[in-house]
Amino acid sequence: MTGSAVVPVLGLAAVTAAGCVWYVPSLAELRAGADRPASRRLAAAGCLVGWSAVALLVPLLSAPGWALPGAAVAVAGAAATVVLRLLAVAVRRREEREAAADWAALRLPDPLPGDGGDRAASPGRVAAGLGLALAAGPALVLGAAALGAGPAALLLGPAVPVAAVAAVAARAARRPRG
Repeated sequence: MTGSAVVPVLGLAAVTAAGCVWYVPSLAELRAGADRPASRRLAAAGCLVGWSAVALLVPLLSAPGWALPGAAVAVAGAAATVVLRLLAVAVRRREEREAAADWAALRLPDPLPGDGGDRAASPGRVAAGLGLALAAGPALVLGAAALGAGPAALLLGPAVPVAAVAAVAARAARRPRG
């Protein structure tokens, strides 16, 4: 192994080891078997496939001529992970529809009123929106600098994340508690 390949191998090994916060709970989900809904088991399988592909890249990076096998493993792992995640989403929606039909047949209120009605404010969507807004700030600054824009245009970069955080805070303040 050349000296320049050591850093990517160690970096990927460290990232894979740190990924245990995702793949260990996913393994527990799969081991629980029928105690968990099918959608959660599919999502856990996708997580394990993705992290397994990343773990397989570590020895491939160490071996000479790793480029083609490494790319194949990375692409196959990413594709399998995406497919399993999309299947998990589809199965989860089906499970939600079945549960809603079951509750409607009983003519009882939903078990958690308001749950699922405001999907736009789910924690995952809020985090994704804030992440995109935070990524847009540097992108706008770099774009403005590359185009030779003046200092006023460079202020647009920090304004986007600040506006996004303010919008999320305002929405949270308006949201009823309880």
